[in-house]
Amino acid sequence: MLLTPGFSIHSSFIEPMVLSAKKERRPPGPAIWISVTLLWGTVFFISSSFMLRIASGMLRQGFFNPTPLDALNVYCIHAVILVLFSLAAMLLKRGIEPGSESQIERWQAIDEGKGEKIFISFAGSIATSFFFTLLTAMTFSVVSAMLGMIVELTLPVVFLAALFNIAVGLAASLAVGIIFLAANVGKRKRS
Repeated sequence: MLLTPGFSIHSSFIEPMVLSAKKERRPPGPAIWISVTLLWGTVFFISSSFMLRIASGMLRQGFFNPTPLDALNVYCIHAVILVLFSLAAMLLKRGIEPGSESQIERWQAIDEGKGEKIFISFAGSIATSFFFTLLTAMTFSVVSAMLGMIVELTLPVVFLAALFNIAVGLAASLAVGIIFLAANVGKRKRS
């Protein structure tokens, strides 16, 4: 208990005020999940489309040569899939780990300078770039029939494109890591 002339303030009154002054981390909401998924989903849609074309040509299998307009039409449907996917992933994450403690701990580690130094989520970049190539290939395969496009993708073409796309994922991870280093994100703040 604190004593001042004419007043007595209980310590339990002060503690919540001190705690509320600290920046409180909360799990990301739908807007963050959707925006991040759309950002990376768009980057990987473009790179996956390019890699699918290259892999198809290298292996001389299937046919993949969409026009820019065809790719844009497919992307519009792909964007809806990305939004639905991001919301499903958010709900799954919240169901598995209510409060997202591990994600909050990761953010705190980055704030304290304990995160990965160069690559931002090295393993995550590999998995994400591979997965988004598969998703892009599936979207093109399903939507092409609806739009009257000719797309024929074989499994070897898709897997080779996905392997090529891993290089794009690692390059993106490296670029973000370099930006974070240059901007001093995650450096321990000195008092």
